[in-house]
Order: sequence, then C-alpha cells, then structure tokens
Amino acid sequence: MGSQAAWRLAARGAEVVGYDRFAPGHDRSAAGGETRIFRSAHFEDSRYVPLLKHADALWEELQRETGRELRRLTGCLLMGPAEHHQMRTVLESIAEHGLDHEVLDAELLAKRFGQFRLEEGDAAVLDRRAGFIRPELTIQSAVRHAEELGARIHRYTPVRTITPSGSGVEVHTNAGAEKFDAAVVTVGPWVNDLLPDLPWEVDIRRLINAWYVPTTDAWFGDERPAFIRTAPTHCYGLPSPDGVSVKLGLSRAVHLPVDDPNRLNRTVEPHELEIFTQLIEQYMPDLHPDPIRLSVFMEGYTESSRPLVGPLPGNDAVVLLAGFSGHGFKLSPAMGDIAADLALDGATPRPIEFLSTVNRTEA
Repeated sequence: MGSQAAWRLAARGAEVVGYDRFAPGHDRSAAGGETRIFRSAHFEDSRYVPLLKHADALWEELQRETGRELRRLTGCLLMGPAEHHQMRTVLESIAEHGLDHEVLDAELLAKRFGQFRLEEGDAAVLDRRAGFIRPELTIQSAVRHAEELGARIHRYTPVRTITPSGSGVEVHTNAGAEKFDAAVVTVGPWVNDLLPDLPWEVDIRRLINAWYVPTTDAWFGDERPAFIRTAPTHCYGLPSPDGVSVKLGLSRAVHLPVDDPNRLNRTVEPHELEIFTQLIEQYMPDLHPDPIRLSVFMEGYTESSRPLVGPLPGNDAVVLLAGFSGHGFKLSPAMGDIAADLALDGATPRPIEFLSTVNRTEA
C-alpha cells in the first residue's frame, strides 16, 4: 500500500517522503512469497468489483511506466460448494458487473484442469481477468518509479509516532521529526503499535505459505490458473512462475495470532503442515505431500474483514489504510490512488463508503 501511495502521490506532483521500517520489497510483513492473486470477481462483497476494475487499469499503467511484468493474467479458478455464500457472491458479482468468466462442470474441469478434484455439489468458475502478481518486484518497481518522479524514501527508518502539528502532522523517527501537510499510514501488522488508540481492532495473524512439487505435468500446461477453494477449508494456490512448484496458502481461521510483530516466529512445526497434507490428499492428489519451501508472513484482519480506509478519527490529516484481511495486494494500486485523493483533496470519487473510516461501525 505504501509503495503504491508513493507512486500515485508523486505522479500528481506532490512532494512525497516515505519511510520504511526495512526496505521496499522486504519479506517481513504480508507482501512476500513470490506471487499474489489478482482477480476481477470477489467472494466477499460485490462492492469491491469497481475498485478491482480501477486497480486493474492502474496495474496496466504501472507496468507500462516501469517496463516490468508485474502481473500476468492466467485466470483464476474459484471452486467450492455451489450453495456456499461465497460462491453465490461470486456469481452475483459476475452477473452484476458483466465479468469475463466461464462456469465449468465436473466433466469439463476434469478435462481442462485434471489436477483439481471437485466434490458432489461443488461449482467451479474460471475468472478470466485474473492471474498472479509479483509482490516483491511490484513494490520495488513502484518505489523506484516514485523516486524517479521526485519522492524521497527513507529506508530502515521506522516511524515512532505521528502527532498533530497545526493543520498538518509531525512524523517522528529516531533521527528526529519532519512536518507534513498530511500522512498516509500503511504500516500493516504494526498498525496497533503506531496507533494504539484506534477505535477498531486489527487482529494480527501469522500465516504460512508452502510450496509443493507436482508429480504430473498438468499444473504447467497451456492454462496455469491461480485457484481458490471456499470450503470446507478455505485455501488458495498459484503455480510458480518458474514452472517447478505450486504455492498453497490458507485463510484466517487457521492462522495463529501474533502478539508482537517484531518477534514473529518464522519456524514452521511439522504439525502445522497437517492441514496442507489433508487438502492435497482430498483436492490436489498429484502434488507431492512434502513441501520444498516454507515462508511465514503476517496479515491484519478486521472483525468484518473489510479494511479501514480513510481519515484517522480526530485527525483528518492522517489517512489510514489498514486491516485488509488478506485481500489487499490486488487492490493496492487503487488504494494508493484513493489515499492520494484523500491526502490531497480530502475526498475521493471512488466508491469506498463500505470501507470508509468515517462513521465506521464494525459488524
């Protein structure tokens, strides 16, 4: 979120100063792991679709301006019980917004994507305007482009506090304080540390990604879609760009809480892989059950799973982007653009009422 906000602000001619606790592209938060999913359809709420369309256009713009392949559209298979509320929401959002898609029955899925198994009563939808994003490359590219446009980025410089100062704010680091007209806060799992008095809870969780080698060539044929299964265990995966392995991840329900984001336990115990093994046996039996790579990250979740987007209560000079609940990276260019709207103009034309911090009550 921070790298995209820096790009969008610098692109508008704003004087931009950014601070990173580590350095752009690091793996200490939620943005690592080689790939993240982009999709046009949304399980949780069809109101995200206009924001996804805006993000889609900005992904194309950032790729053109940087000359790097940050995203590849390979499609995304959305699978699960047809009556599950998330599958119903997907079909509703596709119909409402006219998204490019294909509904696959079990026979067609087996013919085209034999690596997956459906259960009786399952549905499968191929979101064609979907694929994978390269997170580390994206962040570094967006920051470098912002710097080319005049932004200054302070690396290895954690922000300690943000305090009101006249009509603006002061940003305090170990090196001192700088005054700004506005601040965009995109600190991910450190949001409770920097803003301990937030009126909303952001639950920080530890998530695991695991990479598995296929035992057949089906995963790397002409079609290599990302995939998501809604139930009974929500999981997602992406064939790796190098054609060697498949990355798997799980949803919030099985993530352990993080007491201190500065002391994340990065060791994965064998028992933590049991749920991956069960999913492979049931739905992806041609993946070898022993992973070749493991990574641990953090994500921040709100009670409603809707992110916090907008001014900080009591201080309109601070724009907050937090609690994206595992759904943020695909939206990040749009959210960076929205943050630029709010920081420069105090309002945005984008439809964020259902995410806004203004008069926000969690449900």
